[in-house]
Amino acid sequence: MSQLNEPAALSGGAIMQEDSAAYRKVIGRLMPFLLIAFMINAIDRVNISFAKLGMAHDIGLSDAAYGLSAAVFYLGYVLFEVPANLYLQRAGARATLTRIMILWGAVTMLTAFVKSPNQLIAMRFLLGIAEAGFLSGMILYLSYWFPSALRGRITAAFLMSGVVAGILSGPFAGWIMTHVGHDAWLRDWQALFVVEGMPAVVMGVVAWFWLTDRPARAQWLTDAQKQVIAAALAAEHQQAAGHASFAEVLRNPIVYVMGLVYFCIYGGSNTVSYWMPTLIRSMGIDNLSTIGALASLPYVVALAGMYLLGRSSDRRQERRWHLALTMCAGAGCFIALGFARGHLALSIALMSVGCAAALSAISLFWTIPPALLKPGGAAGGIAMISSIGTTAGIVSPAAVGAIQSATGSLYVAFDVMAFGLIGGALVLLIALRRTSAPASLAVAPTGSPRESA
Repeated sequence: MSQLNEPAALSGGAIMQEDSAAYRKVIGRLMPFLLIAFMINAIDRVNISFAKLGMAHDIGLSDAAYGLSAAVFYLGYVLFEVPANLYLQRAGARATLTRIMILWGAVTMLTAFVKSPNQLIAMRFLLGIAEAGFLSGMILYLSYWFPSALRGRITAAFLMSGVVAGILSGPFAGWIMTHVGHDAWLRDWQALFVVEGMPAVVMGVVAWFWLTDRPARAQWLTDAQKQVIAAALAAEHQQAAGHASFAEVLRNPIVYVMGLVYFCIYGGSNTVSYWMPTLIRSMGIDNLSTIGALASLPYVVALAGMYLLGRSSDRRQERRWHLALTMCAGAGCFIALGFARGHLALSIALMSVGCAAALSAISLFWTIPPALLKPGGAAGGIAMISSIGTTAGIVSPAAVGAIQSATGSLYVAFDVMAFGLIGGALVLLIALRRTSAPASLAVAPTGSPRESA
């Protein structure tokens, strides 16, 4: 039976008044904090792409060393992803997110004081360890509060905050590097790390006092509202075939298939995030503010794409084809970039649509794993899928840096990522068709009651 069908508590075409009040209260209480936290995370994760423009000369950072420093972040992240998510399930989101945010903010600020490429690589590795479990933990945390029938739009809204961060990060980084640094003790790139690391520490402290681990512990919900949420989640869990231990998760082939698909998606989106400023500069643009403004355009397009695709996927209760076609659209744009070299407007347009497709694919993807995993295995399964996919963050920056150093061009690297997206789309279509995945991952039913929600 499909896990993505309407839960019993939300069926009947229109959500009952008590149901609506409960979810409005949950959204109003939790989502603003989670959205801001993810925005800060997205900004801190890629600010090195802008810092590189200033720090390359100061610490002797080559493209190859930069690619390695970007890659080693994900090595630390992947090594500690599964333990961090299992710990969140045991200790709760409040304690886990407090620890993660304070540590990553502190490491970000300390990165301002590196003096060599090796020190930068070490700090990026520590940052990966500090951030481990953040995204997968957030996805797991949302599953504690929202049933799958609402999760498509909720997940899209959450991940859209990262796109908003992409829109803001370029102009903000350009402004910091232009106006804050430039003196004997604080260079422009150093100011960037210090200023952008502080909010994470503040939000980590706020998390301890603001977040609630589970609906049953939420004193800001009435008993009736707690029962509404519990009933919706219970109805969803009854449709799953029992519970799964972490050992069973490790034996489940769909975990590795979905990890591979996420690897292909993440490789494409990660390449855009880390190398877009460098690609824009290679087109003859040197002004940091202009580079920052142009780098924000793809995220504006992505914001619209994520909303429209998430809404369409929820209405039709269809995930598989939405995701596969989005991945292929991104691949087409990346391949076309090589033919558009020398044409700034066309290149920016292709980057914008390709980035929008790659980022939209991430939000569509994360609606699928919770529907495939049994309740007891959700924490470990989501973390495993995230860990496998996030290894693309180790491979892609290092590979792109090596290609850039060897050929002097980024276009071959974008072609490689494009073919990865196409391969991932094919794996997705074949694998979910041959598994016992929920029907709504493959078929778009008509007249879905989700439209009324």
